[in-house]
Amino acid sequence: AKLSANGKVSCATCHEPSRDFQDGTPLAKGVGTTTRRTMPIAGTAYSPWLFWDGRTDSQWAQALGPLESSVEHGGTRAQYAHTIRTHYAPEYEAIFGPVPQLTGIPVQAGPAGDSVARAAWKRIPAVRQREITRVYANIGKAIAAYERRLGFEPTRFDRWVDAELSGATHTAESSMSHDEVAGLRLFIGKASCVNCHNGPRFTDDHFHNTGVAAQPGLPPDSGRATGVRAVLAGEFNCLSQYSDAKAEDCGELRFTSSDGPELLRAYKTPSLRNVAQHAPYMHAGQIATLTDVVTHYNRAFKAKVGHSELKPLGLSAEQRRQLEAFLLTLSSPARP
Repeated sequence: AKLSANGKVSCATCHEPSRDFQDGTPLAKGVGTTTRRTMPIAGTAYSPWLFWDGRTDSQWAQALGPLESSVEHGGTRAQYAHTIRTHYAPEYEAIFGPVPQLTGIPVQAGPAGDSVARAAWKRIPAVRQREITRVYANIGKAIAAYERRLGFEPTRFDRWVDAELSGATHTAESSMSHDEVAGLRLFIGKASCVNCHNGPRFTDDHFHNTGVAAQPGLPPDSGRATGVRAVLAGEFNCLSQYSDAKAEDCGELRFTSSDGPELLRAYKTPSLRNVAQHAPYMHAGQIATLTDVVTHYNRAFKAKVGHSELKPLGLSAEQRRQLEAFLLTLSSPARP
């Protein structure tokens, strides 16, 4: 909580460990209220894009966004550098080297924030701005080092697959019911869920318009259409001076699609692991239950903005129930 404007907001405020590192609310709340749903953290080390609109391309860059957001942590870049020097200097220096001197640097100074903070930042010499920003970037890398350890525990579906592939006898922990297996067949067949929710994390890490209506009262949100511009111009993207990656390792950023009608109100495909724990659903919590999500995809509502990729599935009530039954097998045991 030291890394916030009021000393009361931490990463765990929204990414609660007991809730699979999300918060169960439609819109995340820090020092204010955001316009998006909190995304879980587990497995994101393997994702090329972070946030619902993919506006950053690494865990460490993602971790920095909320810190300067006026409605999340609400602090300033200089404030965080002062916090490191005052409270965490030995730990920081053991990894990153000396913390720069901050004599004469006001706490309320940064390229984001209110007009006072921005004006104070402009008065700081460029070389010292870079020193502060380097500390700020390293905060993100330290947070990401922890986040990389957050993976997924095996699910009943995982154990079922292992038993099927090895020919082992199924146990209570690895068995699936007739309805659950039928739901799996629908998932990879008639319902076409696997087209986007594929791979070990059940996500293609791409962006899709699925006709989800905007949350009333929120400002216009173009999704990936604005997110891609943000990441390409990002101060902390893969090709930036603060990145530890080599240019040849930044292929996703260098070759990503940056224009096209398919990006409008397209949002990142979330992982389906532990999906039963992640209500309410969609980028702004527009859909309350998993049953309602299945209904949404079955009916394939037209998008009010942009073009939805969905087509009506024609699933019966029994098939929808079976599909949901399969999705429930993707839950891991609760974290201690």
